[in-house]
Amino acid sequence: MIPIQQEEVSRALQSYCNKSAYLHLETTNGAYASHHNEKVMTVGAFIRNGHIDIERAKLAGNGPYRVGVKMQLGWVYAEGLTHYEIDEKGRLLLAGYDEEGRLAVAFQLSNEPF
Repeated sequence: MIPIQQEEVSRALQSYCNKSAYLHLETTNGAYASHHNEKVMTVGAFIRNGHIDIERAKLAGNGPYRVGVKMQLGWVYAEGLTHYEIDEKGRLLLAGYDEEGRLAVAFQLSNEPF
């Protein structure tokens, strides 16, 4: 993965507009936090192969970035994104890494299930 390049990621996001896509969204501080301080609450969220119809998509910020995709009945949103890759299958893979290089958030879109 490489640091987010706004224009390229924005173009990739736009390619999913007015289409159905599969979403992978994951957040975590879990394993990274609780062993350092037992009082830190472990949190996380995970969805894989969520089938969504994307009406609009936007990348915002100056780094770390935020991404949002609008669906008919609401939004899916992630922030803290730092890196991206468009893989050999054309999937848009966005990730946010902390200062120690640990994954904190992943937001991925695909035209087929992951």
